[in-house]
Amino acid sequence: MLTHCHENHHQALLKKRAQILSALRQDRGQSNERVAEEDQGTVAHEEFVSMRLNHLDYAQLRLINEALDRVTSGDYGVCLSCDEGIPDKRLTALPWAKYCVPCQENISLQGMEEERPFRLAS
Repeated sequence: MLTHCHENHHQALLKKRAQILSALRQDRGQSNERVAEEDQGTVAHEEFVSMRLNHLDYAQLRLINEALDRVTSGDYGVCLSCDEGIPDKRLTALPWAKYCVPCQENISLQGMEEERPFRLAS
């Protein structure tokens, strides 16, 4: 059973996942109309930016899905490195956090894995 705090994080994860999936679906609906030669550079840049944002969306979606799996398994809110609880303040800011702050700092310093601080857009 989820605690009240974890239920709030679970709902935030579900909401963010829905936002990302919606944005990815909208992005796929772009048209392939012909572009004037003088506008091709701008269009190419916009496509590059869109692809980069999609990459970031997919990366964040993976982190969210992993967090939802931890909710289901009962491991949500427990640091994957030291097995200590992740403070609620950190989970509120980053509901897909896998590590407590000290472990995340150690991992980032070692260059093993980086947890990017995606923002929760409302």
